[in-house]
Amino acid sequence: MDTTSELLELVHRIGHRARHGYRRSLEPLGLSPGQARAMRELIEAGRPLRMVQLAEALRIVPRSLTPVVDALEEAGLVRREIDPANRRSTLLLITTRGEEVYEQARQARREVARELFGGLSQEQREILRELLGTVEQA
Repeated sequence: MDTTSELLELVHRIGHRARHGYRRSLEPLGLSPGQARAMRELIEAGRPLRMVQLAEALRIVPRSLTPVVDALEEAGLVRREIDPANRRSTLLLITTRGEEVYEQARQARREVARELFGGLSQEQREILRELLGTVEQA
């Protein structure tokens, strides 16, 4: 196997471990990774978002977002409001409970990262971050 193929396989396996570990750590919170990502985007936006804006931020089609938002709303983590600037649009707002649950999800994500990369020194983690950042931008 050539080095490039080997790297691809390693990245794939590490990504699988990260996704599986994160999914497992979110289960007690009643969240899926997609729901946690949607909550992160809402929190990081720092303001209510329209459904289409959130879908764009997540790089998904708006109709794929509807079940995610429905589940979050049903759990009391987000709420929908009519956009006063455009009454045909709906704004999504994170609730106080949503902020609390998201903080737990963030902690779970950090723990998965510690499990994955805990065997590396700080210097090795920095080098890996730089290398992966370069690959992502290329």
